[in-house]
Amino acid sequence: SSVRTFSSSSSSSSLLPKTTTLTTLSPFSSSNYKFSSSSSPPSLRPPKTAVVKDTFEYKTIDDVEVVEEWEDEEEVEAKLGDGGDGGGVVIGGVPWGEKVLSIASEVVKQSEKEDLQLFAFKTSPRGYIYVRLDKLSNEYGCPTMDELEEFSREFKKRLDDAGAAKVVPEDLALEVSSPGVERLLRVPEDLQRFKDMPLTVSYKEETNSRKEVKSAVFLLDSVDAESEICIWKLADVRENRDPESKGRPMSRKQKDLRIKLPFTDHSKIVLYLD
Repeated sequence: SSVRTFSSSSSSSSLLPKTTTLTTLSPFSSSNYKFSSSSSPPSLRPPKTAVVKDTFEYKTIDDVEVVEEWEDEEEVEAKLGDGGDGGGVVIGGVPWGEKVLSIASEVVKQSEKEDLQLFAFKTSPRGYIYVRLDKLSNEYGCPTMDELEEFSREFKKRLDDAGAAKVVPEDLALEVSSPGVERLLRVPEDLQRFKDMPLTVSYKEETNSRKEVKSAVFLLDSVDAESEICIWKLADVRENRDPESKGRPMSRKQKDLRIKLPFTDHSKIVLYLD
């Protein structure tokens, strides 16, 4: 039977409890639900990754290797365009990849939620589809669990129809999630959207004729698109304060500091959480 699992570590917008799990048995059986949640108060942080998983256990065709357990994604450092935390599309060389991407795009386009868009899409040769949805109106880009479930339900229905028509394999597994705080930000495309939030910026700095990668928590001051330069200022967070200051804010000198970095000198930018 088909099993769905929805889980979220925390939520800022939907005020979900710290841990939420919903398991639904096969859509072909009676509607049985198992719901559990922790008694912890809602967190002010965005979910690390809100996930909806759906496994379609139909008759297989030769394009998909049948597996009984969920595929473990390889632990690799995120990169822009990797189909995961780095966003973008990765088809993985499967012949049905472009079709399922087209179906996913249609579901997003026809959704009543006009602020939802595909952040990342990835398929694997073993028949897994990974979708990450971005919510433009949310501070962290995190859709609610209901929105993830609604997309998953409609996407699954259309995949069922395509599978019955032999357009895509009938045995596919789907994971729908939000980008989470691990999302990589593009320079300069994503910076204005998150300009009021502290960002952890890894950048290259020339030291003794060598470029070393350093990291700091910045706020965006401005972007000079013509010169392709970002101007950053220190964010007033714990990492930037003098440990001897006993909780006092940054000094005037720190507040006035500005750092200019060419677009190409940014190695990695992610959302900062204290």
